[in-house]
Amino acid sequence: MDYVEITVSTSSLGADAVSNEMLRLGAAGTQILDRADLPDPEKPVHNWELMDQSVIDNMPEDVQVKAWYQEDETPVILEKLRAFLPSLRESCQFDLGTLAVSVQSVQDTDWNENWKKYYKPFRAGKHLVIKPSWESWDAQEGDLIIEMDPGMAFGTGTHETTALCVELIEDYYKGGSLLDVGTGSGILALCAAKLGASDITAVDIDPDAVRVARENAERNGVADKIDVREGDLIQGLDRHFDFAAANILAPIVKILLAPMYKHTVPGGLFICSGILREQEEDVCAAITAAGYTLLEVRRKNDWVAMAARKD
Repeated sequence: MDYVEITVSTSSLGADAVSNEMLRLGAAGTQILDRADLPDPEKPVHNWELMDQSVIDNMPEDVQVKAWYQEDETPVILEKLRAFLPSLRESCQFDLGTLAVSVQSVQDTDWNENWKKYYKPFRAGKHLVIKPSWESWDAQEGDLIIEMDPGMAFGTGTHETTALCVELIEDYYKGGSLLDVGTGSGILALCAAKLGASDITAVDIDPDAVRVARENAERNGVADKIDVREGDLIQGLDRHFDFAAANILAPIVKILLAPMYKHTVPGGLFICSGILREQEEDVCAAITAAGYTLLEVRRKNDWVAMAARKD
């Protein structure tokens, strides 16, 4: 079968939105090339199998999102993608780069192996280790291993927003039921399960994300702990939760606050990310207006995550 590789040039901030849209359009896999994701050579890195120097040297200067499609799908995919990108630029308040699109033919086997050389094991929080299935990891005492296949994942843990949420779950989750809204690949639910949660509900509106999250739960042996559902935010949920997490965009966080408050037990916790620094003040105000007590604001580069409690 013949494939084409479609590449969109963007920015670090725009990469996830572009990648998610390319997956939604049916990509067989995606790959984000961003020099900001490379390990810092000045810092000690424990247990990394560092990528070849030639790979680093050939990394593009701009951020590129690559996706692979069957060749006969290309005209329709390009039409939809070129309609999406201008609307994305209009809706975003940050730099998205050029959003230039390029296309090239690839051999059937090329795309399936190409992205693997960029994805290596890494730590998330204090104890969690996220690794692709084809990589080994010399586990240390206390390590909790999560296996992810990033070829079809809607979030692999490397983005700042996911990393912030993982840190907050590790620091604040003390037991009880947990809700993951907009679960994507299921990464937050998986982390919670590895940290001891056994009553987890994970919701996503995208049926492909639901399928991927279920597959990842099975792969990690925690399918009995995670109820993955297709749904729009928390519509249709008829129970209350001790802890809730939402790694979604700031406008959706604000919409979610009031109904989430009703579905949280007294003293329950809510963490959220996907919030840019310039949106921090607005979201903090919305959280307190909804009745929560803001416990912490945590920042990583351009992104912000928050922890709040229902009193």
